[in-house]
Amino acid sequence: MTDRADDIAAFLAQTEWATATQKPLQQDASNRRYIRLVQDNRRAILMDAPTSAGEDVRPFVDITNRLRDAGLSAPEIYAQDVAAGLLLLEDLGDDLFADTLAHTPEMEIELYTAAVDVLIALHHQTPAPGLAAYDAATMGPLAALAAVWYAPNQALETEIAHAVSALAADILPERMGMIQRDYHAQNLLWLPNRSGLSRVGLLDYQDAMLGPLAYDLVSLTLDARRDVDPAIHTAMIAHFAAGTSQTVDAVTRQAALCGAQRNLRILGVFARLWVRDGKANYLSLLPRVWGHLQTCLAHPDLAPLATLCAALPAPDADHLAQIKARR
Repeated sequence: MTDRADDIAAFLAQTEWATATQKPLQQDASNRRYIRLVQDNRRAILMDAPTSAGEDVRPFVDITNRLRDAGLSAPEIYAQDVAAGLLLLEDLGDDLFADTLAHTPEMEIELYTAAVDVLIALHHQTPAPGLAAYDAATMGPLAALAAVWYAPNQALETEIAHAVSALAADILPERMGMIQRDYHAQNLLWLPNRSGLSRVGLLDYQDAMLGPLAYDLVSLTLDARRDVDPAIHTAMIAHFAAGTSQTVDAVTRQAALCGAQRNLRILGVFARLWVRDGKANYLSLLPRVWGHLQTCLAHPDLAPLATLCAALPAPDADHLAQIKARR
């Protein structure tokens, strides 16, 4: 056994799952991995997040408790060893929104409406204290990752950071909520046997912060990993606006800013995943991310940022080859 296998065996020995069959699940962009445990027709999920690889399960535990206290379907934590980076979690199943919609595309409105209803509920709740702020000061530097990793340009990095921060200070709503930051069809599970808000199972939310809920709205409807009908995007903006007593114009403006900021950040993050970490599969998503960025930059209030972003190259074959060569 490896040392990590010994750690896992010792952890599971303190639970009812010591003799369970272990089935590794698909790994995400982090250094975490997930293992499905099967025993006597019961299932659970083991999160393996080794501290030696820079992982820390404490934010996941904190946000899980916050979401469950809000009546939402984050997985129950059955057991934990924070020092070892091991969590035993409720298994919410395999029915990701992305997979459900691949088989039953006619459910798109139903699923996306249910997901936006979760955001509306979070808008109306007062978040417990202690969340870091995703505000103007934070959003600018993160957007500038596009000019750090996607198309390195130090002068442009500074200009994008300043422009996004200035726009955020003007556009962001006064009321903030808990944003999960990766709220999209591959991190949401459809749980039709539950009711109301609990039909939406939540995953990968450990980076949650206090910010504009329009950020999660565009994370959902301007998805880096799947094409969403633009009519769905428009309809969900209207649904969110009605549910939060805002005008459609106000939410459209917030969504444009949050979408531009998010997709600039993703351009940088996906390039970094290859250049620094050797994870190539995210490069194929860059053209879709670029398209979302152009959609958001078309809003007239983002004209100053659009002018700056005109200096960024599109992710065509030549630029993708340049990114690949920087590994």
